[in-house]
Amino acid sequence: MFKNFIDNFENYICRILLVAFTSILFMQIIAREIFDHSISWSEESAVYLFVWFVFFGASRAIRIEAHNRIDFQYKYLPNKVVATFKVLAELSWLMFNLYFFYLCYDFVFNKMNLYWKSQTLGIPMKMIYMIMPLAFLLMTLRHIQVNLKKLFERGVAADASLRNKQAKEMT
Repeated sequence: MFKNFIDNFENYICRILLVAFTSILFMQIIAREIFDHSISWSEESAVYLFVWFVFFGASRAIRIEAHNRIDFQYKYLPNKVVATFKVLAELSWLMFNLYFFYLCYDFVFNKMNLYWKSQTLGIPMKMIYMIMPLAFLLMTLRHIQVNLKKLFERGVAADASLRNKQAKEMT
């Protein structure tokens, strides 16, 4: 149960955020069109919720391996070169996420003014910008999780293949 929650954490958060920002926008439309009244905080909060939705969605996409990859260049290369390039690409992506985690962490916790507040909500901007280091940390952890799973499955498959080969030789 807990493993299922952890595996789908971003999915649950994205669902909540999607319902929240679409409900707020719907309320704003109804308020404007029917009651001729504008809700001052609605656009700003919907934008912040949408940004959080996108960052959590990026982490979810890593978890389910839904990011687009260009791999047509591997078609004519030997398997060992392809494997090397794929490992280098994964390591580059991991380093990118770690670097951006560092930059975002440094910005939010060291460089950001403690007294900046959002215009209409009055929430400290530090809380809103907190999604950046959190998202890059989640993306890094999900990236490691996915690649360890691939590595483990490949190892198990290779082990099973070796056992099958040995069993055939013995018969």
